[in-house]
Amino acid sequence: MTESKSVFGMTLGELRLLAERLGAPAFVGNQLARWLYQTQVASFDEMTDLAKPLRTRLSEDYSMGLVAPSKVDASIDGTRKYLFPTGSKFIEAAFIPDDDRNTLCVSSQVGCKMGCLFCMTARQGFQAQLSSMEILNQVRSLPEMSALTNIVYMGMGEPLDNLENTLKSLEILTSDWGMRFGNQRVTVSSIGMLPALEEFFARTQVRFALSMHTPFDEERQQLMPVQLVHPLQGILKFMKSVQESDNRRLSIEYICFGGVNDTPRHVRELVRILHGLKVRVNLIRFHPIPGTPLKGSSEQSMQKMRDSLADKGIPATVRKSRGEDIFAACGMLSTKALLKPVELDY
Repeated sequence: MTESKSVFGMTLGELRLLAERLGAPAFVGNQLARWLYQTQVASFDEMTDLAKPLRTRLSEDYSMGLVAPSKVDASIDGTRKYLFPTGSKFIEAAFIPDDDRNTLCVSSQVGCKMGCLFCMTARQGFQAQLSSMEILNQVRSLPEMSALTNIVYMGMGEPLDNLENTLKSLEILTSDWGMRFGNQRVTVSSIGMLPALEEFFARTQVRFALSMHTPFDEERQQLMPVQLVHPLQGILKFMKSVQESDNRRLSIEYICFGGVNDTPRHVRELVRILHGLKVRVNLIRFHPIPGTPLKGSSEQSMQKMRDSLADKGIPATVRKSRGEDIFAACGMLSTKALLKPVELDY
């Protein structure tokens, strides 16, 4: 017997084609989309406006595709890290409550190919691409889904290295026929990959965050080997060109390493290369990982850097660190050590 195919994660066009393959009118695909993405039903039998023979056929040949988290870790600051099985492998997603803002950080790959020196996911290496279903399941199967206000693609993996599944998940997430998350509530973070970045801007309206971490090419190459293939200069040139006709929010992600990228020299170069780009710089604390020579910048250094950028007309913030005690903070997600499923503990 072959494994049943998931319908969760299908686009409206795919659902309309599915309806026709099953002998129903194409508009039934619209009904399926509504049940899948705008209600909390857990089975085809609950889709009461579908004909019973169709529901039976769907139940026999397809699955909803939803997978509950198999483990949760709770931080002292309220952050919760969820472990999701994806076949024989696992991914992590972090739920971050903060006053009236509840953010979910989702993964797009199992592991990552990019090899960034400061990232635990990179140590895991690349294991698999996530399907649109597996990306969106982190949202749909989250216990706090009804309280979510924001979603960020900043978990395990490089979203633009899984371009089609990332774009497909974003279409479902933000469409009127889908999960109806506003474009301004969704942010995709990337190291920057052309031409994938061009495709991303052409096909979405969600926010974008560029992982930069230093304005100097040689330093960035040492921290992020992808600089050799996708140099920063070309990425910034593209971002400046699209901003002439695209008003979505852009930001720069900048992890601060003590004595490495937090000096006045770095501030001056950031001001120079970001000239003409309407962007906010998010200064992020480095959370040490085993086997790296890098150390985090002091609080004083980060605040000084923030103020220096602001003095030059570049808005900057020092991002609050969350979930470090459960390895849910920026750059700390990894499922390399997991060999078997674990029990849900909450």
